[in-house]
Amino acid sequence: MRERQADRQRRRAQEFEDFVAGAAGRLLHTATLLTAEPAETPGANLRALRLLTGALAHTYAEWDRLRGEDPYDRTRQELVTRFAREAWRHHRPHGGLLERLTPQERLVLVLRLYEGVAEEQAAALLGLPAERVRAICTRAVVRTYTAPEPPEPPERPERPVARLLGGT
Repeated sequence: MRERQADRQRRRAQEFEDFVAGAAGRLLHTATLLTAEPAETPGANLRALRLLTGALAHTYAEWDRLRGEDPYDRTRQELVTRFAREAWRHHRPHGGLLERLTPQERLVLVLRLYEGVAEEQAAALLGLPAERVRAICTRAVVRTYTAPEPPEPPERPERPVARLLGGT
């Protein structure tokens, strides 16, 4: 009896390890897009790694109950849920491409355009009407392609003409 249970645990662990080996890179990229952390910053991906680790831990805990369900979809769903729950922490500028978007806009944009989730499925996952998801996605795309306003150049104090001409 114990051997059978130990075999089942080993098989479960191996299946999960295989899943993580195949899906972790894409899931980490998704988490990085959600948190809007640029990859080139020092200590990049810390928030994304925390987000992904929590989602993977949840998936591992539910592994035996998946029964035919796609573990990638389940992990992505948990990733989205965790991000939405903690979105206020992720709305600080980090210098990434998606930094100008609100957490909700990033979430919809990543699900629809990067993950390729259908509009209706994204709406169900987020608990929003499909029309709202479409509007958020459109707004996010426009905001990503619109260049930010350049900062105003600082005004120079006026210097007297005499000083410019070499006088006192």
